[in-house]
Amino acid sequence: MKELVKTIASALVANPDAVEVEEQVDEDRSIIKLHVAQEDMGRVIGKQGRIAKAIRTIVKATATRENKKVSVDIE
Repeated sequence: MKELVKTIASALVANPDAVEVEEQVDEDRSIIKLHVAQEDMGRVIGKQGRIAKAIRTIVKATATRENKKVSVDIE
């Protein structure tokens, strides 16, 4: 999941070297934290949050196939 989020985010931003992804695993859920440069934040969130929602949808669909629960936080 971590690599999937990093690949998507790197394709969206102007500065792909600044993309960092952390994964915290709890008992039944994983939390993926995406860090991008401040000037690229709008590119990752998109108009009215559409790109962020799309990223979350893709990750949740992939997690469902693996019987996991995953959430994505953009920081």
